[in-house]
Parts: sequence; structure tokens; C-alpha cells
Amino acid sequence: MTAATGVEDLLRQLAPQVLGALVRRYGQFDRCEDATQEALIRAAARWPTEGVPENPRGWLATVATHRMLDEVRADRSRRRREDAIVAATPQSELLGRPADADPEADRDDSLKLLFLCCHPALSPPSQIALTLRAVGGLTTAQIAAAFLVPEPTMAQRISRAKQTVRANGGSFTMPSGPDRARRLTAVLHVLYLLFNEGYTATAGPDLTAPRLSDEAIRLTDWLRRLLPYDAEVAGLLALMLLTEARRPARTAPDGALVPLAEQDRGRWDRDLIDRGVALVSEALTRGPVGPYQVQAAIAAVHDEAADLAATDWPQILGLYDLLERLAPGPMVTLNRAVAVAMVHGPADGLALLAELATDARMARHHRLLATRAHLRELAGDRVAAAADYRAAARLATSLPERRHLTGRAARLEP
Repeated sequence: MTAATGVEDLLRQLAPQVLGALVRRYGQFDRCEDATQEALIRAAARWPTEGVPENPRGWLATVATHRMLDEVRADRSRRRREDAIVAATPQSELLGRPADADPEADRDDSLKLLFLCCHPALSPPSQIALTLRAVGGLTTAQIAAAFLVPEPTMAQRISRAKQTVRANGGSFTMPSGPDRARRLTAVLHVLYLLFNEGYTATAGPDLTAPRLSDEAIRLTDWLRRLLPYDAEVAGLLALMLLTEARRPARTAPDGALVPLAEQDRGRWDRDLIDRGVALVSEALTRGPVGPYQVQAAIAAVHDEAADLAATDWPQILGLYDLLERLAPGPMVTLNRAVAVAMVHGPADGLALLAELATDARMARHHRLLATRAHLRELAGDRVAAAADYRAAARLATSLPERRHLTGRAARLEP
């Protein structure tokens, strides 16, 4: 590990602690977030060469607080805010407390911060961007690069997200009762979307964006430490680990997509699989069973099979039946259709897809066409399968997926 990499990891760990402490002390989430980012950027530039200070969190808190004071001083009309901040901050506090001081406050602040970034008034893309910056400690440039958008575009998205939180009365408090359950559902959904975008990028020249999936795993692992007895948090982490374990076999040396059925399972990460299986096995005993636990169980059945022929498809179908009751949706039905085809034959799977094609959300989705092509290929209808592969390729926005689908079509055509 290089010095720069070690510093980056440390800053990502400290980012939510510093921001949480500032927001708890001063309020003004948007102002505190800007100041924390400035402190992180300065640390990233200086620490690799100058060395990490003895109290890194205190250093960041001091720089961020001074950044806030400088900004307030620059606008005389906000003199009252400056006085309030200065009055609330003893000189001893500006020097920073030890990094391990008051761990319970850090834990509570981190949870509040994550819940605030997943405010229900924000769209999922905005929740993801704000979470990555405020909780993940990534810079705007890093987030923009991961999502293949210009930095100014991502900066505007994050700025609008912070304005929306402020306009909708986002407060740095832990929600309670049903509101807390809803907000935790949003938090898990954001982390799930973030992982999926990293595992299969929706657009661009690369099949995956490992930085995003790595960050999703890190944040979910961190959330599990904050909520160690929540079975769905454990289920989501297990799902990520069991899926991430297949990454080494998902692409050929030239970057081409390798489907699950053709992957070299000897290249799967057995350590991640073992950890994921242990997590989901423990979570399922706690109850009640939730959608992420069921998805993790499905992933575990796939990962524990020595090859495609050894896959326990009846068990997978039973799990999809349960998942469709817990969290019905077109993508669940799409995946269940494959399990139905593997258990009862492709004709039954195709019948399910015919029903799904009437859903406006899926009628022009490339995954529906690709799945139908696969089942038609299994049924021996090569001409119809090739046509569906071609149609799916035209709709796909990921270049590796488009090439894979086009190649499938070419193999079936005369």
C-alpha cells in the first residue's frame, strides 16, 4: 500500500466523523459539508509528503472549523453567525479532541449523517451522490469520474441536493418509529443501487466500476457495525460479498462480458463467498426475513454450486417465489422466469416473460429482450433468439453488454 493510498483510506474513515461532529456543534449541514471537503482536500495534498498528524481527526476538524470562520468573516452581513460559531467553540476545542474520544457520539453522528443524506425529498441519484461525498469522503471529481459525467454536472447535482435537504427541513436528528424504518429502507436502497452501478455499469466503455462497488461494500460494512443486530443490513452486505466474489471471472482478458453459466468458478473469491454465506446464514435465523436476505440466499446457492449443472434450481425458484411475495417487481419476475425455465422448461419461462412484456416499465428494457433471447435459445428457436439478442443490443447502453449481445446473435445466425 502506498502512502497516498493509506492516507485516502484514513480520510474516508474520518470524513463522516468530522462532518458529524461539525453538524452536531454548528448545524448548517451544507456549510459544514463544504468545510469538511476543503479539509479533506488539503489533507490529501499534504499528508502523503508531510506525514499524518498525531491527531488526524483533530487536524481535520480544526481546518474545517477555520474554513467556516473564514467564510463567515468574508461576509459582514453574517457577522452574527460568526459570533455564534466563535462563542460555541472554546479554543481547546479548536485544537481537536483525540480521534477515539466519545465513540458513541461518533456512532450516533454517523447514523444521523447517513439518514440525512438519504432524505426522502431527494431522488435516488442525488441520495447516492450526497452519500458518497458527505459519508464516503469522495471528492466531487472522484464521484463525477465514477459516474462518467462532467465534474460541473456532479457539483450542481450535489449542490441542489444540499439545497433540497435544507429547504425540506432536514435536521441532524435520528428519526424514530415508522419514519426511521422508512429512512433505513432508503439508506439500504441507495447502497444497493450504488453497488449495482459498480458491478454492472449502466453506460460507458467498461462493464464494471469497481470503485463504486468497493465503496458500497465499505459503507454497508460500516453500517452493519453501527446496526449489528439488523438482519436486513447483514443481508445486504452478504448479497454484495457473494456477488462481488464473482468479479474476477466476469470479464475476459479483453474486457468482454462472461455470463454466469460460462464463468471459471475456480476464479471466484472463496473468502468473500465464505464470509457472505456466514452472514446470510446468521441473518436468516433472526427474522423476520427481508428481501435482501432472500437475494443473498439466492446468491449463496449459485456460489456454492461447483458448476451450472450442479445448481439447485428448485431451491432458487422457491426463494424467488418468496422474494416475489416480499418485494414484487418486474426485475424479480424477470429473474424468476429464468428459474422457472431451468426447473420446468423454457416454455414456462417464456410464458412468464410474455406477461411481463405488457408491463410498461419492461416492454423496451434490454434485459427483458436478452432474457427472452436466452430462453428461446434454450428452446431451440435460434432465429427468434438471434432477433431478440439484436434488439437487446440496440437498447443496451453499456458497450460490453452491447458487444456480448451482438456476439450472441452472430453465433445463432446462419
